Amino acid sequence: MYVDLLTLYLLAIGTLLASAGMIFWEHRTNPRRSRSLRILATGFATLATGCAAVLIRRQLPGFSGAMISNLIMLCGYLLILSGVASFSGRHVRGRAIAILVVMALIWLIGGARWQDQIWAYVSATPIALISGMTAWEMWRCESLRALHARRIVVAVTGIHSLFYIARTCVLPWVVNAYGPVAQSMASKITMYEGVLFSVILPMTLLKLVREELHSQLLRESQTDYLTRLGNRRWFFEQGARILDGEDGRGPVAVLAFDLDQFKAINDIHGHQTGDTVLRSFAEIARGVLEPGALLARIGGEEFAALLTGDDARRAQTLGQTIAQRFAAAIPNRLDSVGVPATVSIGLAQFEQDAPALTDGLAAADQALYRAKSLGGNRLELAGA
Repeated sequence: MYVDLLTLYLLAIGTLLASAGMIFWEHRTNPRRSRSLRILATGFATLATGCAAVLIRRQLPGFSGAMISNLIMLCGYLLILSGVASFSGRHVRGRAIAILVVMALIWLIGGARWQDQIWAYVSATPIALISGMTAWEMWRCESLRALHARRIVVAVTGIHSLFYIARTCVLPWVVNAYGPVAQSMASKITMYEGVLFSVILPMTLLKLVREELHSQLLRESQTDYLTRLGNRRWFFEQGARILDGEDGRGPVAVLAFDLDQFKAINDIHGHQTGDTVLRSFAEIARGVLEPGALLARIGGEEFAALLTGDDARRAQTLGQTIAQRFAAAIPNRLDSVGVPATVSIGLAQFEQDAPALTDGLAAADQALYRAKSLGGNRLELAGA
């Protein structure tokens, strides 16, 4: 089906404006990324303005129409780059100004004599550069690294960059070999690619911020607000996944923790002190256990940990270290002198083929009850 250049430009303008509107609307529901989304919305709207300026560039005197429309479009690309960079808290203002100044000087120096060449070939170079920088900024954004949409953004902007590199480096040779027909064909191909770019990139960026928001909400639903450890649901979901995998076939240990006399701490010293004790225990336990350990707050003053491999073999030593550090640290951390904060620990160890996590935790709980009945501030082994 034949589509003329005017129709393609109008289609690009429409999709860019619609994308800008959707992205701007999204910023109202995503406070964390509000600034980035506003910049991106402005960028796509500016690109649409640049495309509209292209349609009337020949009505302006000399090369001014081509220069103005080109610089407006560069501003749009630079705003998109700035929006993507802001996901990581980075700024590209200096580089953006430098690119605009250099391109403006090129137009002012050579526009009167080489307007067509600058428009067809040279103006593609900064677009290729900016698109490549956008791909790089997205690629190294650590906070979005786990999201699938990030790879699509990198691919779309990377392909866009390569396309414009080809316009700069390859197209002049093709036009020289095949004449004006090749130039006309290249213009249509550029607009087809531009329409796809104007649809895919903004939709993917929207998907990216929504994926991030969904992941954040999911993490919050699985995180204990006070201690920032995983909660009971997270512990059993992640624990079941670990035990169903390779790690579940080797040594496994389950530690059950219960803070001694915690109700008395709350009653005597207040809930604020109790919260401090809980946060302190979480910090100490997290510092003693290896990063691969699964540690969660599963109840009021109850915590649990799942260890595998070599950590599981050292579970008794690790548990005792936690108890010793906790008992020693609390009086030094609190203004109230003599807070009797200690922890009782139950340990269930399995050399291979560990049972379901609920059964493993039940065994550790039995050892925990024995530790508490013996006065607390100690670790007891299940089955001992």
